[in-house]
Formats: sequence, C-alpha cells, structure tokens
Amino acid sequence: MAVPSESVVRAWTRLERAHRAALTTVESRLKEAGFPPLAWYDVLLELESAGERRLRPFELQKAMLFTQYNLSRLIDRLEAQGYIVRTASEDDGRGQMLAITAKGRAVRRKIWPVYAAAIEAAVGTHLSPFEARTLADLLEKLYTPRA
Repeated sequence: MAVPSESVVRAWTRLERAHRAALTTVESRLKEAGFPPLAWYDVLLELESAGERRLRPFELQKAMLFTQYNLSRLIDRLEAQGYIVRTASEDDGRGQMLAITAKGRAVRRKIWPVYAAAIEAAVGTHLSPFEARTLADLLEKLYTPRA
C-alpha cells in the first residue's frame, strides 16, 4: 500500500478546504438571489450543452458524478418545475431521455450572472490570471485520464 507524502496530504487537505470554501460562497450567493442550488444549474447546463441530442440519465450521472439516487430526485424536481422533460427512448422505448425546456434555458441564463460573480468572489479575487491558469492546468492533471 502506497502512503502519500506529507506534501500530497497537504495538497489534498488544501484542495478540499478550497473546494468547500468556494462551494459555500457560490451556494450562499445563489440562495441569497432566490435561485435553486448549484446542482440544478449544472444539470441544466449539461442538458443545454447537449443541444438537440437528449441525454439518458446515466450519461448525465457520469458527466456530473452524481449517485443514481440523488440524480433521480433532482431530475424529478427539475421536471416538476418545468425545466426539463423526460421522454421514452426511441431506441428501446424503455429508457428515458432528458432534455432542457425553454423555461429551463431561461432560468439557467438568469442564474449565470450570480454564479459568475460568485466564482469571481470565490476564486478570481484571490488569484492573478497567471495563477488561475496554472491552477486550472494542475487540477486538470487530477481528473484527466493518463494515456
């Protein structure tokens, strides 16, 4: 069993603390503005980015790293608000396909300015443009599969 070095443990601890602090800032700004939690925005953005191609729930789950149970509940809430629609898969008729609605696109666009300002407050005000690029490059190494 490999034991992480002290510097790796320190990096992990600081990554977790920074993530929690940034997420707290974003979530509190969204709540103050009367918007739903960040996960709603993320789902709407993924569906909007898919364009005309609808996504199966497992594709959304994989892209967003949600547990199946949490995603199912979130999909139910988004559908109840009219932000997304579910349809039967044309391929097999049993599977579900998800798509964003015009109402979902509209609310995602309304959320973005608040979200953008929160990102700037949580990250941008603490880093120079060079530091932000460097951090982005370093973090990419943690989740991009190696060839």
